Amino acid sequence: MAKLEVVSAAPSLWSRLRDAAAEAAAREPGLASQMNAVVLSHDDLAGALSFQIARKLGDDELNAMTVRETCLAAYAERPDMIAAAEADLRAVEERDPAIRSLLQPFLYFKGFQALQAWRVANWLWTRDRTTLALHFQSRMSELFQVDVHPAARLGQGIFIDHGTGVVIGETAVVGDDVSMLHGVTLGGTG
Repeated sequence: MAKLEVVSAAPSLWSRLRDAAAEAAAREPGLASQMNAVVLSHDDLAGALSFQIARKLGDDELNAMTVRETCLAAYAERPDMIAAAEADLRAVEERDPAIRSLLQPFLYFKGFQALQAWRVANWLWTRDRTTLALHFQSRMSELFQVDVHPAARLGQGIFIDHGTGVVIGETAVVGDDVSMLHGVTLGGTG
């Protein structure tokens, strides 16, 4: 009789992110509330990512709940945006030797956060909601020093390390699996 070998699947990116948040909460009780609010209280990456973007981009002019609802609407219509976010997280994990877990880029890396905010801004832009898209761009630039026009075309698996001074113009096209450092300007047709 042949022996059946059971191969277990690797944990999903979302479960790995949750595990890292739970471990961080246990190690740093002062951050447990943040870990719970941003990661552990959500059922999936879309929920956590929408919360994180809203937490960062929300301001007096556009409250965090409106930003979150906008993100969730984008993700519901375009689930490929979450797949792109996963590819971007994997890119950071594979290309940045300094990270210890997926939690670091998700919570603290402004290149990753700006890229995810751009994805929602781009969704808004393609739906002719240009004023809100430009508001997202402005907040990204203010907060992260990463300025990506909502009409630019970006692939997935992108890693923007450090991010400060990255400018990607309206006419720029960035393909899949691209890494860039700080101080990069792309775009312009003269």
